[in-house]
Amino acid sequence: MNQEEAYLGKGCRSPYSGAEILSRSIWSLVQATLFRWSPRSFHRFRAHLLRLFGADIPAPASVVIFPTAKVVFPSKLSLAPRTMVGPGVVLYNLATITLKRGANISQNCHLCAGTHDYSRWEMPLVSEPIVIGENTWICADAFVGPGVSIGDLCVVGARSVVMKDIPPRSICAGNPCTVIRERIPPSC
Repeated sequence: MNQEEAYLGKGCRSPYSGAEILSRSIWSLVQATLFRWSPRSFHRFRAHLLRLFGADIPAPASVVIFPTAKVVFPSKLSLAPRTMVGPGVVLYNLATITLKRGANISQNCHLCAGTHDYSRWEMPLVSEPIVIGENTWICADAFVGPGVSIGDLCVVGARSVVMKDIPPRSICAGNPCTVIRERIPPSC
């Protein structure tokens, strides 16, 4: 391709089928109304709405998801019992995002399971799953990138940028996020 004719996004097409685009549009309408306008304490109701659109939530009564949270594809979301998705959280789940038992995502975090291949002019979508381990706490305003797995019992500090896997029982923070020390399990 001639460099003068080339531009980022040239020839780009949606990676989604018509059915996926329709489903996403319907979900967007439901999320902007029923989900968003539901009272703050109606966590079970919102979990049921997500399940209706394909989310894997085995125990809707035992998850907390706030009305201002945003989910792109409910069918690519897995919430184990005792998980919490806080206010303003963005789950940009172009690939599956899995929150294991007791995972806690604090306010305004952004979990982004997709990016683009910038080495090609058409910039095709690249999506990779995110896994948040059991009893892991992602503190306020943190960003977790595509393909990242954060181990069980971790704490990710506020405003951290996590672009690589974090081993279990780590306390980490920063941009880029680095392990500071090992986490001792909480006491009763």
